[in-house]
Order: sequence, then structure tokens, then C-alpha cells
Amino acid sequence: MTHEPLPRGARLAVDVGAVRVGLAASDPDGLVATPVETLARDTPKAVGGVTPVPADVARIVDEVAERFARVVYVGLPRHLSGAEGAASEHARAYAARLAGLVAPVEVRMVDERMSTVTAHQALHASGRAGRKHRAVVDQAAAVVILQSALDVERGRGVRAGEAVVVDGQGPDAA
Repeated sequence: MTHEPLPRGARLAVDVGAVRVGLAASDPDGLVATPVETLARDTPKAVGGVTPVPADVARIVDEVAERFARVVYVGLPRHLSGAEGAASEHARAYAARLAGLVAPVEVRMVDERMSTVTAHQALHASGRAGRKHRAVVDQAAAVVILQSALDVERGRGVRAGEAVVVDGQGPDAA
């Protein structure tokens, strides 16, 4: 079975944590993932029943537009067994919020098991001291997530992960 080539355009990856969010991006051909930045999680309070867009989410939305991104991959933290827990639930909610704001750009959830461990190992191997990892480990984890997704794209000719469907819209919606 042959696949049509995926459209050119940058891809982004987001590593959602409770305190920080790592962001990585690819080149327009989807060959190499590079770190972009680490964002502090923002949890604005609802005022008059309306919750403003958190600053970290707004920054990602801006990055999608600036880079003309085709897809945003959000890491889905699973237990080693593959089961999902509270962190997965938070990542899915974050991805759904993001998907609603960047549509029609695809947002897809990809398994991120071991991405933070791999990121810590890569930072250690590069000579960065452990206490300095915190500032960049989320970016490095986003790079691991994105490079893994890019490898799937090249190997299989399809986007990695599962599409996030918002309000019955999206490529996998029935």
C-alpha cells in the first residue's frame, strides 16, 4: 500500500507537565526536532464564568501560526504498563483545549513513555549538570516526543498517534 507524501510544514511537540510545558519544533520537511522553549504552566481563574486562555497555551497557539505548523503532537504520559492515569487525563484536557484553538491544524496524542528519562540521559551525556536539567528537560522531552513522531511519519507515511477530536470535528471523527 502506498501513501501520498505528507504535506510540508513544521510540526510542533508539547510535553505537558504540572509546572512546566516543553515545546519543540521541526523544520518544514519534518526531518529534525529542535528545542524551542520551556513555558511556565498558567492556570488563570474564571472571571464572570469565562476562563481566559492560559499564557502557555496562547504561546503555543502563536508558535503554530508563526511556523505555519501542520500538526501539534502532545505527549501522552502512560504508565509503563500502558495504562493511563491522572497525568494522561491532564494531557488529554490540555490537548483538547489546544486543538480547539489551533483548528484546523491537527493535534495528535503520542505515547511519551520514557521521554523524560531519555531527555535526562541525553542532557547528562551532553555534560549538563543534573541541577541544571530542570530548566531544559521539558524542552528536551518535547524533542524526544517530536523526533519519535517524525520517525513514524517517515517510516509509515502517516501521522503518529491519535487525533484529538473537538466537538465532533477532526480527521478521525465519525
